[in-house]
Amino acid sequence: MKGPAGNRARTLRRMARRPPRATIHPTAVADPESAAGSGAMIGADATLAAGAILAPYAVVDARCAVGERAIVGAHSIVHHDVTIGAGVQLGSHVVVHPQTVIGRGTVVGDHAVLGKPPRLRVGSAAATGQPLTGLVVGEDATIGAGAVVLASAHIGDRTIVGDQGFVRERSRIGEDSVVGRGSTIDCDVVVGDHVSIQTDVYVTARSTVEDHVFLGPGVLTTNDDRMGRPVRDEDGQLVEGGIELRGAIVRRGARVGGRAVLVPGVEVGADAFVAAGAVVTKDVAPGRRVMGVPARDAGPVPPEDLLD
Repeated sequence: MKGPAGNRARTLRRMARRPPRATIHPTAVADPESAAGSGAMIGADATLAAGAILAPYAVVDARCAVGERAIVGAHSIVHHDVTIGAGVQLGSHVVVHPQTVIGRGTVVGDHAVLGKPPRLRVGSAAATGQPLTGLVVGEDATIGAGAVVLASAHIGDRTIVGDQGFVRERSRIGEDSVVGRGSTIDCDVVVGDHVSIQTDVYVTARSTVEDHVFLGPGVLTTNDDRMGRPVRDEDGQLVEGGIELRGAIVRRGARVGGRAVLVPGVEVGADAFVAAGAVVTKDVAPGRRVMGVPARDAGPVPPEDLLD
């Protein structure tokens, strides 16, 4: 083919054989021992430490710091003002929102979203009016494939958030804990250290889960006795702030079996045992077993099963 059309076709073939080079902003600083694949982009004032690798088409925006030997996977997007520690591994298509801090040695699975800001409906009980801070992920943590962890959350050292897990804003998960596949930690939840939260668990907003707790698969906690119905005074007028959300409190070393339900505000005492499928409608005393619907006392936890 001759003429302009032939020239254009030859140009396109040459471009296909020669992938685009990485684009580095003039004010970015990349250590000579770092590397960026074809099509990667590095924004203004960003820094890449020795051994850092940007896979093809990865984007690291302005003022980000990528630590030594960190890997940003193909097609991942790291928004501005993010800190990535040494040895961190981001999988492919990961999105990291602004002001997120990822501690050294943490591994993030493909398609995970970190530091996502929430978007709430008008009048949502989750709104506080306070500005959100950036997400903080500790050292040697694991964020599974497809997991979403929102801004202002805190994930402790060596903690695992499983594939497709969801952790909302202002929640804190301690060290050496596990959040199983598909489980949700709602907003304003505190989870302690060495906690085991199994698959498909829902920990509702404003709950507390202390150290060494076990929540079996499918455990469900609730926090709204009125189930969304507004509170009205004797004249029928809406009472502002009338719905009090009260999450569950699960004390140190308690164990809750699969598919158990904890109604709003109940407290499961230290070392207590809730049988699978139980519906807990009142507080469980420390060191006691309960079972049934509604849950009833079934005697003490055997001494050999106590945490201490």
